[in-house]
Amino acid sequence: MNILPPEPTDPILEEAIRGRRIAPSEALKLMDSADPLKLIAAAREIRRRNNDPAVVTYTMFRIINYTTFCDVNCYFCSYHEPIGSPAGVVLSVEEIVQKMRAAVVLGADQMFLQGGVNPGIPFDYYVEVVRTVKAVFGPQLHVRAFSPSEILGMVRLTGMPLRKVVRELKNAGVDSVPGAGAEILSDRMRALLSPRKLSVSDWVRVMQMCHEEGLPGSANIVFGSQETTEEIIEHLKIVRDLQDRTGGFLAFIPWTFQKQTDRFYVRSVPAMEYLRVLAICRIFLDNISHVEASIMVLGRDTGSLALQAGADDISSVVIEENVLTSHGPGTEEKAREFIRESGFHPRKRDLLYRLIPE
Repeated sequence: MNILPPEPTDPILEEAIRGRRIAPSEALKLMDSADPLKLIAAAREIRRRNNDPAVVTYTMFRIINYTTFCDVNCYFCSYHEPIGSPAGVVLSVEEIVQKMRAAVVLGADQMFLQGGVNPGIPFDYYVEVVRTVKAVFGPQLHVRAFSPSEILGMVRLTGMPLRKVVRELKNAGVDSVPGAGAEILSDRMRALLSPRKLSVSDWVRVMQMCHEEGLPGSANIVFGSQETTEEIIEHLKIVRDLQDRTGGFLAFIPWTFQKQTDRFYVRSVPAMEYLRVLAICRIFLDNISHVEASIMVLGRDTGSLALQAGADDISSVVIEENVLTSHGPGTEEKAREFIRESGFHPRKRDLLYRLIPE
């Protein structure tokens, strides 16, 4: 017996559960007026049909921030140093190798390279870093590296075509790319985030090129500032349309902004708002298999609820994270314990979302 009264948005949810793709206008109605319990229930059912309902996955890697210099100057970021600052850092190739050696001892076999847009670093540096890491640790070490902002910075630095830059990075050993730097794919919001940040069209162009050249990855959204619900749905539409063209997104991760500076407004996002957005992501993004709950930002309580609201994966066990304040699982055993306590069986995966034999 249905104890919840009927609502105008019920037919949209019923059609989505049956597999019909919902339109952006319908997603906006769900965002604005759907009963949150019905929304979460629909997202959970879609997740159960697309993924093993008993399993939640996780992975483990080391983030290495190879430079703190950045000339983009995002207003929400407190980690970067302006070009020429005596406090800025550029790691040597050997320092990066040593950091990865320490991570391998702890059980990591994947590396995530990220840094600022630093015009003082020659393109050969990026190529040498990746080639050296692959030479030292072997081709089995997965390297996820370089956001669209960083890649576009390499294009400006070298004058090479975007496709050639992407091919050079892939040939050096890059295996996948993050969808970082998207935040909100609205030019209005990007002007508030950072006027120097790459545009919506540039983000799409770089990600599409990476996918075309065989570098898959993830996409995300970061909300909790002055964005509108219309901008959230537009962001999801841009990602879904790009996925239709390339199929290169393996997962989607909704994040919330963390307060880092006084130059960018960040509001507190209630748990139910986060769960509503996450559920919409699962329902609307019918062409992306995995939705990740960002335990690193959410904390355990809301993260556990997210696994009942459409997520089938949790934020990774990260060895070293300098940019965000982490509330994540910390160790592999804690990640597995969290998943079990949330009512699921934990399975470790790699950055390509392939399950690792237990």
